[in-house]
Amino acid sequence: MINYDNFFSHSAKGMKRSEIRELLKLTARPGIISFAGGLPAPDLFPIDDIKEITRIVLEREGKTALQYGPTEGDNRLREELAKLMQKDGVAITSNNLLIVTSSQQGLDLVGKVFVDPGDVVMTSRPTYVGAIQAFNSYGARMIGVEQDEEGTQTALLEAEIEKQAAKGIKPKFIYEVPDFQNPSGITMTLRRRKELLRIAEKHDLIVIEDSPYRQLRFEGTTEPSLLGLCPERVLGLYTFSKILLPGFRLGWMAGPSELIQKAVTAKQSVDLCSPPFNQSILYEFLKRGLLDKQIGIIIKAYREKRDFMLAMLAKYLPKLPGLRWTQPHGGLFLWVTLPEDMDAGEMFHSAIEKQVAYVVGTAFYPDGGGRNSFRMNFSYSSMAEIEEGVKRLGQVIGAWKGDPESAIITP
Repeated sequence: MINYDNFFSHSAKGMKRSEIRELLKLTARPGIISFAGGLPAPDLFPIDDIKEITRIVLEREGKTALQYGPTEGDNRLREELAKLMQKDGVAITSNNLLIVTSSQQGLDLVGKVFVDPGDVVMTSRPTYVGAIQAFNSYGARMIGVEQDEEGTQTALLEAEIEKQAAKGIKPKFIYEVPDFQNPSGITMTLRRRKELLRIAEKHDLIVIEDSPYRQLRFEGTTEPSLLGLCPERVLGLYTFSKILLPGFRLGWMAGPSELIQKAVTAKQSVDLCSPPFNQSILYEFLKRGLLDKQIGIIIKAYREKRDFMLAMLAKYLPKLPGLRWTQPHGGLFLWVTLPEDMDAGEMFHSAIEKQVAYVVGTAFYPDGGGRNSFRMNFSYSSMAEIEEGVKRLGQVIGAWKGDPESAIITP
């Protein structure tokens, strides 16, 4: 029998299946109410607009749209994206943009361009599991820094950077999801953003800003992006998966020209170019001004679902010391923290038996932790599913604590 392990590279041997993707297989069973995936609501997809634009693109430019395209991406689309970012306070041109096959490819390119095996990457605790997987595949050693209600605790971040420096180690970059973070839903305050950038400048580090949800704000004031505050030291990652259609698999990278050009070179050996046909459709969608309309529709629907899920958590979860959850001002997720003596991973199997699912917190910790926490998505499920699913969760949590009839708590 052939031992195929003998043929794998060191990086391939170190690859691990996504914990979320594996859990999603369990949640696909009939009858399960799943708060696990980061799925947009499909009933909000602008299918009629896409259908019309697709026909127009095929009639007008089918021969070019269905051909290979430049690695950098459709220049018309890049110009539209530059305008979009300028409205968000980022002084940028299309020369500072690269179209990628959604932001997950952007994360992989970041790992490919910057990370050598053993390199240190600074991030928050918890952080996006897709980034953990992407950077680990290139041999990164990720060091997490605890969050509070203002985001990553920058004093702890600087202390850890200085601790590494005393060992002769300099992190390759700081990775952040500052707006409605996946998984916590927390938004970094302006004070923390400025402090993080001060630390990056002092220690000569770059910052990777992952912004899949930035435009999905339900309330409050939009903080300046890290890229807008420090364009020479920040590389931004963006996607249309959450603000339009995940099936297009399109996103973009933005930042200093030298970093973008290196990412272009790295992308050429991966897929040559992101789908030109999809880019042509997306360009026409943006040129018609339809994105703002679509984002407005999404915000209205997701705000209602977030409010409803928060109300159901307050109604159905038992009264337990230490049980709490975040109240995000946007995005797709909230974060539940259980009492310290509870294990969300062990409880997950009981939840599946009750036909309700979440993502265990340990999946989002690059260096251990999160045992008594889990992530919930509120964008995908219907109102009826949210109520029934949260009710089932309350029963599971109560049963695990031996008190299924616990009183109700408001966080």
